[in-house]
Amino acid sequence: MTEHGTHGTHGTHGTHGTHGTTHGTVIEQVELGKGGPLVGVQGLGCMGMSEFYGDTDEAAARETLEAALAAGVTLFDTADTYGRGRNEEFLAPFLAAHRDEVTLATKFAIERNDDPHYRGIRNDRPYIRQAAEDSLRRLGVDVIDLYYMHRRDPAVPFAESVGAMAELVREGKVRRLGLSEVTGAELREAHAIHPIAALQSEWSLFSRDVERSAVGAAAELGVAFVAYSPLGRGFLTGSFADASADLSEGDYRRHQPRFTGDNAKANAALLAPVREVAQAHGASAAQIALAWVQQRAAVHGLTVIPIPGTRKASRLAENAAATRITLTEPELALLEPIAGRVAGDRYPDMAFTSAARES
Repeated sequence: MTEHGTHGTHGTHGTHGTHGTTHGTVIEQVELGKGGPLVGVQGLGCMGMSEFYGDTDEAAARETLEAALAAGVTLFDTADTYGRGRNEEFLAPFLAAHRDEVTLATKFAIERNDDPHYRGIRNDRPYIRQAAEDSLRRLGVDVIDLYYMHRRDPAVPFAESVGAMAELVREGKVRRLGLSEVTGAELREAHAIHPIAALQSEWSLFSRDVERSAVGAAAELGVAFVAYSPLGRGFLTGSFADASADLSEGDYRRHQPRFTGDNAKANAALLAPVREVAQAHGASAAQIALAWVQQRAAVHGLTVIPIPGTRKASRLAENAAATRITLTEPELALLEPIAGRVAGDRYPDMAFTSAARES
């Protein structure tokens, strides 16, 4: 398989062959990090296809993967922890059919076992090397295009962890490196050891922690910002008002502080401006939330690739259409205060997020 930076099919995604005429306008492309491959300006988060959001219709999820590619979405995001490897296995047939059209991102660091509540963080060299081999096997590929450290254990120096990741690049098992939930200072430190192509962290109208330092560092270094949960885990779309009442038992959002009880009630009230702007554009709340991320990144001179997750092809088309929405300055001003008023943390335990390590 050829290097994606000069990959023939990657270079044609702007028109995407017959997809452009069959499925309408394809989303634009951006570089995945300075000098990196071209990818669609919006990616697809695949986590929910295997875990965390209740039961999945596997056939519908596979249709969504195909619809994403047809729309020009080429960055597909997974991790070894999603479904304890099942999400990587789920993607394997799709990758086998479309390997030269897809930029594949996966992650290591969150260790799980038979205790459903256990989450450990591993950044040591032996763990990283074994995790990479396991991911390659489950995905059925010979190289990972973008390999992230999913969470950082500050007790393990970057010289060891990023050093081990760099070994994988030299061995041809990984093409580019990424980090998730790190501060600006940590990004600079890691980048000095080996170039970092992408930083993946939560960024949305509800979550702007990254603007303290990480966004500026990424812009300075030419690192692409991959924004996860740009729809506030669905809350920004108005699809549920209180997770404990509206979502199934198997949905992990029932345990996140922002989405239940008094916090949920307070946060639901913050959505009125989003709905107002959406109505003005004849758009959905989800599309406005995604358009905001794109324009907020432009303010910082930063390349951003939001990766909203969905299991439905109809939602995929709706999300992709958001790339063509431009918000006015008054609309941006109306949306600006939302994050500062959000009640509750992003996770029950924020210890391994960048926000916890900001000085």
